[in-house]
Amino acid sequence: MTDPIADYLTRVRNAIMTKHKVVEIPSSNLKKDITKILYEKGYILSYKFEEDNLQGKIKIALKYHPETKKPAIKSLKRVSRPGLRKYARADKLPRVLNGLGIAILSTSQGVITDKEARKLNIGGEVLCFVH
Repeated sequence: MTDPIADYLTRVRNAIMTKHKVVEIPSSNLKKDITKILYEKGYILSYKFEEDNLQGKIKIALKYHPETKKPAIKSLKRVSRPGLRKYARADKLPRVLNGLGIAILSTSQGVITDKEARKLNIGGEVLCFVH
């Protein structure tokens, strides 16, 4: 697999389109950090890291509106990819839907959102957009 983050986003996107309640994804530290951010920002219901002797798994419970059954995540878009990395300086950080969505960045301070990066005044690699 050449791009594990794109695979992560695609699995979540596909699970949302088919209205699954839980999606299971192979684990890595970067994927765990992205999952924690999605949970903190209210895009997913819960998550669980399962360790086995191999790679481990992340189980994500997806969030839907109770009445309309619309998913909390409307769009997941990979920005930086192995063939073309996208970096943003602190003063040029992207805004997703004028602040309604989030951009997830990999920085020297770890994996954080665009809003946190603005507060810390640091830039980094733009991993994905979520709204």
